[in-house]
Amino acid sequence: MSTSSVPRPEAAAPSGPLRRTALPRIARRGTPEGALAALALFVAVRFVGVLAMILANALRGHPLLKSLAHSWDSRWYLHIAAQGYGHKIWITPQGAPQADWAFFPLYPGLIRTLTTVLPLTPGQAALLISWIAAGVAAYGVYAIGHLLYGRGVATALVALWAVMPHAAELTIAYTESLFAALAIWSLYHVLKGRWLWAGSLAALAGLARPSGFAIAIAVSLAAGYEALRQRGRVPVSLWAGAVLAPLGWLGYVLWVGQQTGDLLGGYFKVQSAWDSKFDFGIGSARFVKGLLLHGGGVVYPMALVIVAVGCLLFALLCLERAPLALVVFSGILILLVVGGSGSFSSKPRFLLPAFPLLIPMARALMRTWRARPAQAVLVYGALTLVSLLFGAYVTTVARSPL
Repeated sequence: MSTSSVPRPEAAAPSGPLRRTALPRIARRGTPEGALAALALFVAVRFVGVLAMILANALRGHPLLKSLAHSWDSRWYLHIAAQGYGHKIWITPQGAPQADWAFFPLYPGLIRTLTTVLPLTPGQAALLISWIAAGVAAYGVYAIGHLLYGRGVATALVALWAVMPHAAELTIAYTESLFAALAIWSLYHVLKGRWLWAGSLAALAGLARPSGFAIAIAVSLAAGYEALRQRGRVPVSLWAGAVLAPLGWLGYVLWVGQQTGDLLGGYFKVQSAWDSKFDFGIGSARFVKGLLLHGGGVVYPMALVIVAVGCLLFALLCLERAPLALVVFSGILILLVVGGSGSFSSKPRFLLPAFPLLIPMARALMRTWRARPAQAVLVYGALTLVSLLFGAYVTTVARSPL
């Protein structure tokens, strides 16, 4: 399947002459039909999720916004925004020095920019960026779903993305929502054949998270496939986009290498000190063995279920014959989660940008809605309740790394 030619559902033929109603200006400018309703649902669900986190903080006697703006990695991003790189090192109990170079620069850079031009604290700026980016990402999810499958599936796709068990982490001071927004819109432009936009957004995504190379590879492979399909008769912009895509991630990796005195290996040594490396699944296998033998409370079994379901959904996505860019992007994120080391409690968060995994579920939910709407509402209500409760628990109660 071409990455720029995507299936569109056929519109039903009208039974008679219809008077065309005037569309709002925003719709006339290209906003997909139904996007505002889907975004309203996303905002409503995630707003309730934020309220649940605030309430949980209140019940535990914590500052109301503590878990939103000052959780785990958030403190590192805020420190980088205020002080720059090279000023914070944490020595682990095992003696490994964890440096702030492990954190990519786009998010703290945006925080610093906002606090410079607006009367905001770093925490407020961080949350504002995350919340806006989450909305932009949700709009991108809808745009891709609408392009591929039409309004119904697109709405279901956004609705499901809003109630992923770990979706609460889209609305805290983390990089997931920013990375998701850039990667999702890069994928959208791949599907539309706008290669310069796709490559530019992929380059920015590569400055947001270590997993930014996933979108870079997806864009470059999609460009190569399109060139092969067209037997090389493609615009120069396609090659330019393919070249641009990895520059953000590669540039930061080389900069860290230069700072450490090891141009090619310095970044990977920094990440290794954080126990973040690709070990071909050895760490994941040890985790599963330990969990089965000794148990692990709530967070770790739930994380294992989320990752296992993600793997199953990836198989179903491949059977859907989805566009190459979506499959490659999701597949690399799955591979990083399964084959990478690090705390297993953080792994579901790494899958948040992999929204294409939800396409099979969205299509199934839409079929259920058409045949048995009450059952669809019941299923979605249950998913929403789990998402709100688990999100509040994992961000405010659990001591496991986010």
